[in-house]
Amino acid sequence: MIENEMNGTPVVIDIDSVHGYDREDSDRMEFTTDGTYSFENGVGRLSYWESEVTGLTGTLTQMEIAPGRVVVRREGTVTSQMEFEPGFRSRFAYETPYGTASMGMDTRQILSQFDERGGELEMDYVLDLEHMTAIRNKFCVRVRRADDICGM
Repeated sequence: MIENEMNGTPVVIDIDSVHGYDREDSDRMEFTTDGTYSFENGVGRLSYWESEVTGLTGTLTQMEIAPGRVVVRREGTVTSQMEFEPGFRSRFAYETPYGTASMGMDTRQILSQFDERGGELEMDYVLDLEHMTAIRNKFCVRVRRADDICGM
């Protein structure tokens, strides 16, 4: 369950995502946001509030990043729990104010490197809605401690 409080060290999060199968039909979104981060027993935990940029204002996103596995939980305007693991097909409910959709996901690749100060994550996966309309997604996240950015 997602906690309503964001606990951890203040961080700056750079997110870059590409949705689509080829260059002509792909959409790219890049943004930077503030959040919190912690690292324990080889698992990074990241929390941030979504904004107008993502279209999910009022939603808290939390990520658990372990070697070869990522779980993304959202609670607020949109509620979902997505599990990413190469070779594993997952299904999840995507709840919005307009209704709930059944979605499926095939994770192709996860590359991650995290430690106490932050790290980087790259994921490549295919998403479908109600067993139709598959779209390929590439998602990159870079996490840096806020005091590292200011040179402190």
